[in-house]
Amino acid sequence: MRTIKRDGEYELEIRKSRFICALARVGDEDAARAFIAERRREHWNATHNCTAYVLGDDGGVQRSSDDGEPGGTAGVPMLEVLRHRRLTDTVAVVTRYFGGVKLGAGGLIRAYGGAVSAAVDEIGILERRELLVVDVFADYMLGGRLESDLRDSSLTVRDVAYADRVRIEVALPEDDLPGFEVRLAELTGGRAEFEVKGTTMVEVEP
Repeated sequence: MRTIKRDGEYELEIRKSRFICALARVGDEDAARAFIAERRREHWNATHNCTAYVLGDDGGVQRSSDDGEPGGTAGVPMLEVLRHRRLTDTVAVVTRYFGGVKLGAGGLIRAYGGAVSAAVDEIGILERRELLVVDVFADYMLGGRLESDLRDSSLTVRDVAYADRVRIEVALPEDDLPGFEVRLAELTGGRAEFEVKGTTMVEVEP
């Protein structure tokens, strides 16, 4: 799954109506509702504050609200953008200040969905990936050079500790483990060891 890089907002004008989309990263429904309430307080005099959010590792929690717009013309198209972009732990609030020109059902669907899509494009997306966490052990003679080589690779070096031996903690995709074992043997002449500690979730550019 993916999520937005950061909180932010984006505004566009469609036939004299202002549409302001605010996006936020949230961890649960309480946080999503709190963000929605905050936006509604800030824009208390707006015509509508329509909402949508997706939560959970599998995107299993999904809610939307048209906030007085004709049914299915605001919250649902907003939610569809989040689902189509495969975003989770994300809440969207689109505030509308009516400009005097009615848009019709199709126009509203395009406006609300378009506001969320434009905001996502502006703010950016990060992809969540589960990586293995691996401890590499080597003696001091190898430690400095090995750390340098690992940092220069595509691996993520998370920690380095010096005790009776050097311990270098790295994170890598599970599929890369066999190749990593071969590469480690080549770099150290077979004089380093490693053990898999567990997994971690990281966010990277898709």
